[in-house]
Amino acid sequence: MPQQNLPLTRNSFGHLLFTDGEGKAHLVTPVRAFPIAAPAENIGLINTDGEEVAWIERLTDLDEAPRRLIEEEMAAREFIPVIQRIHRVSSFACPSTWEIETDRGATSMVLKGEEDIRRLTSPALMIADSRGINFLIRDRYALDAHSKRLLDRFL
Repeated sequence: MPQQNLPLTRNSFGHLLFTDGEGKAHLVTPVRAFPIAAPAENIGLINTDGEEVAWIERLTDLDEAPRRLIEEEMAAREFIPVIQRIHRVSSFACPSTWEIETDRGATSMVLKGEEDIRRLTSPALMIADSRGINFLIRDRYALDAHSKRLLDRFL
């Protein structure tokens, strides 16, 4: 499929601007339709009135410059660390403190209750910690044996 040049720039304040077919510039925010299942597909550009002004089927269909702008904008707005390993948990009763390794480094989180572990499209899980940070496990079956054993005690 041919690459598309999306009329996308940043203004002097660093905000994303989309220029529509009539030449009107819109301040926009890229929003993923399916952030977990298809993070690089089906992205809407939403203006400040909450209206969709453009739709992107696949990021890979865009030229490099607009694709990079959209990826930078979404990365700055979305913060969902991906859990790669669970080192230890303080207790199998909640609340419990988890020592974990994420794609952004080692950290700890406090699980208030088992209801804070949400099952997404299998095999993914979303875990909300006591500070309101959401952590993602993309594939719970791909975790190492030790991490799976600890996680299974809460599922």
